[in-house]
Amino acid sequence: MLKLIKQTAFATAVVATALSSTMVSAAEKAMDTINFGIISTESQQNLKTTWTPFLKAMEEKTGYKVKAFFAPDYAGIIQGMRFDKVDVAWYGNKSAMEAVDRAGGEIFAQTVDATGNPGYWSVLVTHKDSPLNSLEDVIAKRGDLTFGNGDPNSTSGFLVPSYYVFAQNNISVSDFKRSMNSGHEANALAAAAKQVDVATGNTENMDRLKITAPKKFEQLKVIWKSPLIPSDPIVWRKNLPESVKGEVYDFFMEYGTTGDAQELAVLEALQWAPFKASSDLQLLPIRQLVLFKNRIVTENDTKLSKAEKAAELAVIDAQLADLNRQQSAITAMAQ
Repeated sequence: MLKLIKQTAFATAVVATALSSTMVSAAEKAMDTINFGIISTESQQNLKTTWTPFLKAMEEKTGYKVKAFFAPDYAGIIQGMRFDKVDVAWYGNKSAMEAVDRAGGEIFAQTVDATGNPGYWSVLVTHKDSPLNSLEDVIAKRGDLTFGNGDPNSTSGFLVPSYYVFAQNNISVSDFKRSMNSGHEANALAAAAKQVDVATGNTENMDRLKITAPKKFEQLKVIWKSPLIPSDPIVWRKNLPESVKGEVYDFFMEYGTTGDAQELAVLEALQWAPFKASSDLQLLPIRQLVLFKNRIVTENDTKLSKAEKAAELAVIDAQLADLNRQQSAITAMAQ
């Protein structure tokens, strides 16, 4: 009797495995179209013009029909992925985070800007003759310094330094002798003219300043760079068949890497260089910034009782601490 039970169980397992394999094979065979989501950064017509050659190349290389999926807003692409109407998509980091957390998405590639950078960095700049040479110098002498902070709505000029410079070092903008808020260019020019001792900015703006005001650029030095603010990710839905993922991944990793002039021209129209492999870990800096922004909102929420505020802040701080540990591990591995 025991032998019969074992034989029956084995046979059932074999049948279940066969059925599962058949179902997977059928699903992969049935899928002949990849719906590619494109976030609405500009008019649909402009997006079609720049994206069509790339999507046609993807069709030729993968063997799947590739259909552009446009929506009037980012949420439409996220929802499309959530309900399996979008298979692969180009997102910004914030929208990618929503797709990963709420729509079953997974990052597998990252765009690279035309100059080869996988993103950009927030910076602190000062005059080239300044005795300040590091963030540690700024922190130590902050009571005697005039600080050029960024626009409160700027990620790289305000939010990033607010977290990485101030919050992580338990200091405040109010610690400086004086501070003011300006845009990237105004801050850089003020530092070059010694109107402020140190100011925020970003690497993209510094590159532009090198072209638009080279003499002013020569008067500056960068004394601190933030962790990378990553370039836009490419995301697929996790439940995409593995064979489809393989074809898509190979296409993205190979496109433009052989020096083919046509492929490079297509990427140039998108303002990109060849792609790089990536993962959900790319979102760590963005998660830190979003949590920090939420912390500021919670701290300033007058509707919360003292106990409620303390409880919410404790949860956010624990989440930030976990992300900090992950970021430190990644940084250590990269060195």
